[in-house]
Amino acid sequence: MLSALFRRLAPMAIFLVPFASASAPSLTLEQLTPLLPKGSQVALWVSDAQQNQPQISEQADALLPPASTQKLLTGLAARLYLPSTFRFSTRLVQTGDDIALIFNGDPSLTRKDIRQLLSQLPRRGLDTINNLYLDGHAFAGRTRAPGWPWDILAVCYSAPSTAITLNHNCVQGAIYSQPDSTLTRVHVPDHQPVSVENQARAVSEDEQANRHCGLDLTATPQNTYYFSGCLPHRERPLPLNFAVQTPSTYVKAIVADELARLNVRVKGDIRVARAPSQSRELARHQSAPLTSLLTTMLRDSDNLIADNLLKALGRRYFQQPGSYRNGVAAVKAILQEAGIDLSQAVLVDGSGLSRNNRLSARQLAQVMHYITTHPALGMVKMLPTAGVDGTLKYRQSIRHAPIKGRLKAKSGSLYGSFNLAGFLEDDSGNQHIVVQLVSHYHPEEDAQPENVPSPITQFEREFYMALIRGQLLPTRAPSH
Repeated sequence: MLSALFRRLAPMAIFLVPFASASAPSLTLEQLTPLLPKGSQVALWVSDAQQNQPQISEQADALLPPASTQKLLTGLAARLYLPSTFRFSTRLVQTGDDIALIFNGDPSLTRKDIRQLLSQLPRRGLDTINNLYLDGHAFAGRTRAPGWPWDILAVCYSAPSTAITLNHNCVQGAIYSQPDSTLTRVHVPDHQPVSVENQARAVSEDEQANRHCGLDLTATPQNTYYFSGCLPHRERPLPLNFAVQTPSTYVKAIVADELARLNVRVKGDIRVARAPSQSRELARHQSAPLTSLLTTMLRDSDNLIADNLLKALGRRYFQQPGSYRNGVAAVKAILQEAGIDLSQAVLVDGSGLSRNNRLSARQLAQVMHYITTHPALGMVKMLPTAGVDGTLKYRQSIRHAPIKGRLKAKSGSLYGSFNLAGFLEDDSGNQHIVVQLVSHYHPEEDAQPENVPSPITQFEREFYMALIRGQLLPTRAPSH
């Protein structure tokens, strides 16, 4: 039925606003939503970019999982509240015979940066020290927000948000499953202080299907990873990205190794604790500026940058160690001061990774309206462009003309959710705010014909083409 409907709609040039083309057939949402599987929920908002008066409004006040479109809120709050000179800093300080590394949650800090900081010790004649403190008191509370799916906690995009952060709290590796063996082999570089135990078997694709078997990964707080299940034979290794489970333990091991390389002896201990208050700074490493961090966060949908920025906001706004709780409170307060009411929104993190988050299309449209009417913030150019860069470069529904290059938006996806929020230019050169929240999306995979685009791809393609061509009939927003 879906494929038949798609063939019926495909010849129609599709899309946008209250000014439908007189020469092309018009469409309604009632004609488009059947492209999605039965049970799907769709919330839509289309408005003029300057006035933000709705031209299309469908379930605009329904509170649905925003997924990574929530990064727009985090980014806007950071841009409004943090100074343009803001950078995360990591400091090497001395108190008597003790040394401390003071971390502030820099999501871009690398092992090379730590090595450069510690190299100041022998340069200053500090070949022997008493204790070395790893100070992460800038953040407090949970390292993962409520509602993060438990089954993805071992992969990098759900790495914990911590003040003591290094190498994006992520370790790369690979798993091999050669065609001539039933054994798999996991490789992690020797310089990474994690351990792996592997019991996964290499099987054929038919055997995998018959056994209902997949590759399973679990992890412990000691940064030990366990592979089980099975993996189909592969000619090339499968890349792996492990989320460091306890960053302080990971960083402690790396610091010990770097000190040994520098021939710096520690008489006491390397301690994960708050450093003594009286100290003098020996060296400092700073992250890229805020605009660079936000661009990476929005274009690549970087969760760690988003969550560490959220905690940095909470720390500065409330003058206490940053946490998910005070970070969310800070974002709501900052955006309220900008005229964006999020009192009914449910926010628990800065990245949108939690399934507990809830936002409406209208609320996201308010955020987009503020961004476009305050060009000095520079946030429009930070967004991915359809078919060009970031998370929209390869999105099948929008990567080709006429949508390519004309949609700048933040995407977001979680289990059953496919979202976009951004700006679209139509054939008349008019700019529109567009918000799409598709939830409860669960297609029947076995019923999907081969070489036919997925339902969400069909829906998005037709929706945005119709908007560009001025063929989607407007709806009247409910009165308030």
